[in-house]
Amino acid sequence: MLRLPTLVVIPTYNERENIAALAGQITASNPHCDVLVIDDDSPDGTGTIVRTLAERNGQIHLLSRSGKLGLGTAYCAGFAYALQHNFEYIVTMDADFSHDPARLDALVSASRQCDVVIGSRYTAGGQIENWPWLRQQLSLNANRLARLAIGVDVKDWTSGYRCYRRHVLEKLPIDAIHSNGYSFLVEVLAMCLALGYQVAEVPITFVDRRCGRSKLSRVEIYKGMVTLVRLGLRRCVFGRVRPHPGNRCKVSRGSSTG
Repeated sequence: MLRLPTLVVIPTYNERENIAALAGQITASNPHCDVLVIDDDSPDGTGTIVRTLAERNGQIHLLSRSGKLGLGTAYCAGFAYALQHNFEYIVTMDADFSHDPARLDALVSASRQCDVVIGSRYTAGGQIENWPWLRQQLSLNANRLARLAIGVDVKDWTSGYRCYRRHVLEKLPIDAIHSNGYSFLVEVLAMCLALGYQVAEVPITFVDRRCGRSKLSRVEIYKGMVTLVRLGLRRCVFGRVRPHPGNRCKVSRGSSTG
């Protein structure tokens, strides 16, 4: 059970089928953990559901936005909220139960010794369930390209299940990040490595969403590839995305739970 000041940031768009159960599960199991839902004016009423939850449960908070403004800006808003409200550990998580709330403890515990911890599908013990073959190949290839472009052997660059320490977000130059969609995840991690922060990976079992529709489009995949190429060129030409000489990318071999 978490006993640390932790905020779980969950961006949402049309997640009414999942959000109440997810937020309830997180807060019931972790009394020292708050949940911040950042809703982009979901037409299905996700924001209304969360507002009702927040009125009943002081651990749940809602940040409503005027429209579909993108995953990257949602994370930035969540980071700003976490810093403003003095949280020490900031976890990002998908709203569709693809990220198991039971692994929160593993991410935050690893963060006591590391700056950034990734819930990894591709480190030893990690798994993916119920994804079609083509989507698995796209994900694997994107991560291979990231390792090649950026030159650091992180296994899962595109995982959105992460824990950041407060001091990382305080130093992160958010205004310098160009991406907004899922490629935001790659660019933030590259920036953390360039600043010399230690990164660890703990295994997770990623399960394809059980309700609702995926928000990952072919356009987002294309943007992610463009981001990787841009970061690779920047590293080669300007040397700005190389890890600090003192950085070591650590890998936790702990077991995963489904």
